[in-house]
Amino acid sequence: MNKTNIAFTDNEIHLLNKGPKYNLHSRKHNWLSTLALEAETTITFPPTSDRDYYRKQVANCIDKLHKSTPHKNTHPELRTLKSIQSKLRNNEGMIASADKGNSIVVLPIRQYDSKIQDFIDKNNFHTSTSNPTKTFQNQVRKTINHSPRLIPPSLKWKLINLNPSAPSIKGLIKLHKPDHPIRPVVNWRNAPAYKLAKSFSQKITQFAPLPYAFNVSNSTDLINQLLQTPLTPTTTFASLDITNMYSNVPISETRKILGDVTLNNMVDPDIRHELLSWFDTIAKQNYFLHNNNTITQKEGLAMGAPSSSILSEIFLQHIEHSHLPRLTKKQTSQLFPVCRHPSDL
Repeated sequence: MNKTNIAFTDNEIHLLNKGPKYNLHSRKHNWLSTLALEAETTITFPPTSDRDYYRKQVANCIDKLHKSTPHKNTHPELRTLKSIQSKLRNNEGMIASADKGNSIVVLPIRQYDSKIQDFIDKNNFHTSTSNPTKTFQNQVRKTINHSPRLIPPSLKWKLINLNPSAPSIKGLIKLHKPDHPIRPVVNWRNAPAYKLAKSFSQKITQFAPLPYAFNVSNSTDLINQLLQTPLTPTTTFASLDITNMYSNVPISETRKILGDVTLNNMVDPDIRHELLSWFDTIAKQNYFLHNNNTITQKEGLAMGAPSSSILSEIFLQHIEHSHLPRLTKKQTSQLFPVCRHPSDL
């Protein structure tokens, strides 16, 4: 979808329609040098007496490739891409991915920034100019050093991002909704607690596996299980979607539920204490950068954190077992209650 006044040629539209995952078949300018280095590395494996022979064969092949390859990259799609990039620069436009499918959206940069800012304004975030990454890194190190039961001393280094940076946010455009809002995607990969959060998810699965009593794996599984559900003339099906799930999961209540879950699974008290300490450290790091400002969630799980998936699942399963006895099935952030009468909804 093109939401700008930029006019693209047929070739440019054809290339854009291939979607964000399409990879141009264009070689890098130093690909022959890279090939030669990789070949030399491979040549070290045969016996010493055979290496000169292989070097000569490889050199002849690379020489033929060099002579048959144009010095300038004349790939037509590369020229088309450069033309698209030039038009976007001159018109202050950009390309964003759509939320559904392999589609892209061409839109003004200001409009894209406005959509992200609108998301921030509507979700009660706190904005500041200070970057807490260094402080959070120190907290991660302290937590790791105080977790002898969960982390052997020789493996501590594996849970530390040596050169961390603040998470960043991008928006996927929801073309199927009015005004085309964004679905926020926060890149947490280089955040201070990324590796700790990833390990935390694994530890929870190990020490306190969840029952997943109400979950379905896909739409086919949902249909098969609904076919086995007793129905009456007044039976009502509904689909409830959770908006911004991670940022709406309450931290303090989830911590209490996690404590109860580990207690019910008879987790060793020292390990349980360390797991809750990991939770506290990870939960505080719910921030990201946008336009050089630090945006902090006032409540909820960190968007993009590897641990947020299992923590939200712990909270939702508690709700299912405690408050929704008529709930039939759940898939990710969508609930499918089956009620005897519409008034029960």
